[in-house]
Amino acid sequence: MNSSNERESFSERLQQALKNAHYSPDSPTRLAREFNIRFEGRPITVHAARKWLVGEAIPTQEKLRMIAHWLGVPAEWLRFGGTDGDLNGHGETTNGTARFESADVKLIADLQRLDEHHRQIAREFIRMLVRMNNQK
Repeated sequence: MNSSNERESFSERLQQALKNAHYSPDSPTRLAREFNIRFEGRPITVHAARKWLVGEAIPTQEKLRMIAHWLGVPAEWLRFGGTDGDLNGHGETTNGTARFESADVKLIADLQRLDEHHRQIAREFIRMLVRMNNQK
């Protein structure tokens, strides 16, 4: 695959991940703002975000990993595509790992906004629900 196709394919996957996480794939301003809130390193410009969205550039590995973490997708899929991102229609990827529904991605983002104490409470509550569900 040539680099132009690579960038375009990355752009399509980024837009899909943004849609699944209930973010607009058409707003470089919003992408830059949301990215910069989460990224520890040097902030990106709206121009850089636009280049990612239109397939003119691919972020560095460090930035790509943060975007994948934020949007709840595998970094390898976001960068390269392939079977890890292909869904089999049963809520799993074709390699058998569970995929996140868009509501789950939003929930994870909300969880990350909590302070550590409340995050721990939420984790314990979820574990309790899983145990109760497994006893059925």
